[in-house]
Amino acid sequence: MLGRIFRLLLVACLVTSSVWAANDPFVGKWKVNPSKSKLNDEMKVEVAGTNRYAITFAPGFADTVVADGSDQPALQGTTLSIAVMGPNNWVVVRKMKGRTLLTGYWTLSEDGKTLNDAYTEYAPDGSPSSIPYVYERTAGSSGFPGTWDSDSEKVKAGIELQIEPYEGDGLSLNGPDAEINRKMKFDGNDYPDLDRNGGTQASVSSGRRANERSLEITDKSKGKITGTRQFELSTDLKTLTITVRLDGQNRPKSILVFDRE
Repeated sequence: MLGRIFRLLLVACLVTSSVWAANDPFVGKWKVNPSKSKLNDEMKVEVAGTNRYAITFAPGFADTVVADGSDQPALQGTTLSIAVMGPNNWVVVRKMKGRTLLTGYWTLSEDGKTLNDAYTEYAPDGSPSSIPYVYERTAGSSGFPGTWDSDSEKVKAGIELQIEPYEGDGLSLNGPDAEINRKMKFDGNDYPDLDRNGGTQASVSSGRRANERSLEITDKSKGKITGTRQFELSTDLKTLTITVRLDGQNRPKSILVFDRE
């Protein structure tokens, strides 16, 4: 009798999980709507000594260099240089093994509230790609030191996200161009992040469902929380908004709005 009851309960659980997976409102194919989406870039410049500055381009990624125009050891095997061209003008250059990766021509406004960055990246073949960033000061009072935020970069069209059921009530999130590639349940446990080829990475994520139309993913690296991703469905289930927040930053890194295909 007990064995039969156990089998019936097991079947009921499996049926419930299958029904949930089939009717999960997040499941489907989604395409980004660039006109409704937004990117934010935040960086911090701090004084670290005489003519020495620490620049944080992302939480946990800071370079500390002397502003004398020379190439100095920096993150991930690169070098970074800061050349002071005047009280309101810096030239920032990052290189890898002598090859220029990017250049930034920074210009402060007269009131010190705006920083313009004529930014250029260089592909391995040397071809340039430029974005004119405009940063607004959100902390600090004068000069380049302070916290700067920019929404100059625009979301590219064509970004897609495929969401499929995963092990009952879990989800498989496949959107490498949206920096989302995970297979996980929303049980609070850590699941390894995946690379573009499906291999596991050192970083992990855990998730929870706030309600039927809302879930949250917490990203971690080496046991430390690095950020969160909030997924919100519209009431008609036709629009998905993903808000990415990085630990230590005031504004969201990105707000991506997807339409159901």
